[in-house]
Amino acid sequence: QVQLVESGGGLVQAGGSLRLSCAASGRTGVRYAVGWFRQAPGKEREFVATIDWSGGNTYYAESVKGRVTISRDNAKNTVYLQMNSLKPEDTAVYYCATATSGRIAILPSAYGFWGQGTQVTVSS
Repeated sequence: QVQLVESGGGLVQAGGSLRLSCAASGRTGVRYAVGWFRQAPGKEREFVATIDWSGGNTYYAESVKGRVTISRDNAKNTVYLQMNSLKPEDTAVYYCATATSGRIAILPSAYGFWGQGTQVTVSS
């Protein structure tokens, strides 16, 4: 079992920045990739970014590429999502999740454990 807790969400004006954190506890000794997803009201959960176990490989959704950076600190069992130049369409609940392997993945079905989410609201 892995427990994930997201933090760092909030209300920000368009053009602003936020850094989300995903802290893991439990079976943190297992090497896994981590992904960030988001879900806006009335929409399906969508992939945002993923990072492999080593931190050497990352992948981003086209909608956030160039504005978002995913990183991890394995010593702290924490993954970060730095979001810049935020837009109102970035408003959603953001979730982090651990993949079932150490490799990057973009499908929700590739992830086994999920956090409860953190709300990000971008005002225009």
